[in-house]
Amino acid sequence: MELFWYIVLMTMLAVYIILDGYDFGAGIIHLFFAKTEKDKKAITNAIGPFWDANEVWLIAAGGVLFFAFPTLYASSFSGFYLPLIMILWLLIFRAIGLELRGQIHNKMWEAVWDKAFGIASLLLALFFGIALGNVVRGVNLGMVTNGVSAHEAHYFFLPLWNPTFSPQAEHLGIIDWFTLLLGIIGVVALTIHGANWIIFKTNSSLNNQLRKVVFNLNVVLSVLIIVSLLVWHIIEPNPFHNFLKHPWLFVFPLIFFLGHLGLFRIKTFTKDSYGFLFSSLFLFGGLASTVVSIFPKLLPSTNTINPDLTIYNMAAHEYGLSVGVYWFVVAIILVAVYFTIQYKVFKGKMDDVGYGEH
Repeated sequence: MELFWYIVLMTMLAVYIILDGYDFGAGIIHLFFAKTEKDKKAITNAIGPFWDANEVWLIAAGGVLFFAFPTLYASSFSGFYLPLIMILWLLIFRAIGLELRGQIHNKMWEAVWDKAFGIASLLLALFFGIALGNVVRGVNLGMVTNGVSAHEAHYFFLPLWNPTFSPQAEHLGIIDWFTLLLGIIGVVALTIHGANWIIFKTNSSLNNQLRKVVFNLNVVLSVLIIVSLLVWHIIEPNPFHNFLKHPWLFVFPLIFFLGHLGLFRIKTFTKDSYGFLFSSLFLFGGLASTVVSIFPKLLPSTNTINPDLTIYNMAAHEYGLSVGVYWFVVAIILVAVYFTIQYKVFKGKMDDVGYGEH
């Protein structure tokens, strides 16, 4: 049952990154490329009917984490308290930026909420990339100092950064050069994803420019991926051990590279949906490859005193996990019905939706 709920949790996170990821990317495009009111409206129309439903996947993933791996939930929400609060405020400002902008037709008012929406989207993409970096790198469980554990084995707390800015320091920070690298990859990848969604869902005058942006950013992404794979060996000496042990797992890196390579053909696609499909494959393959590489760890320990937090030592009681399956089936049916109706109602181009106008 632990493996089942682990797959459910990771699937929810993957769906969240793909769906809310294009919202973040659209916000970044809105911040840097939307110069006219028509272009700004095209972008908000493209995500307007979807963004709040997409964020529910994050809440659902948090619920599954609390239910299936409660000790990990307690540990991570304590240890990552500062960045989680920052993410919460960014989600709030991003939401009210979308909702309040159209309340008053005043240039200064609209400019303030445009910036709130765009900057919050950019920082959210950065922080979620940094969050993935923290999971890959691990944390100092038990707050070990000079070989002595100062707290219980699953406890930790991280400041925003440490003085050395190193991922190999005894006392780590949320942000170091490794996690920041993954954060930048997150920003670039989600900007590409958001641009592809705008191309897919609108006939905006920005679309031709966005195809060039996607291509150019994909070149930058290639360099960042190569650098990250090289430095990964510094963090984890044997990062591919699960793939070598179970070769069928290489399907996830293949999906990742298929999505990445497909994006280089963005200028020649005959259908606007193809770009979004390839960036979705890239995000799914990248996240899946990352979690597979550290399996069964949920949060690695950077010291040798306290063990890693895994799906086996963090799971709830077997009875609770079994009963939860029945409720999960009911919930997933309701979610499937809801999203089917939503995407059927708002299929096609969204230029004339008029989201946020008052």
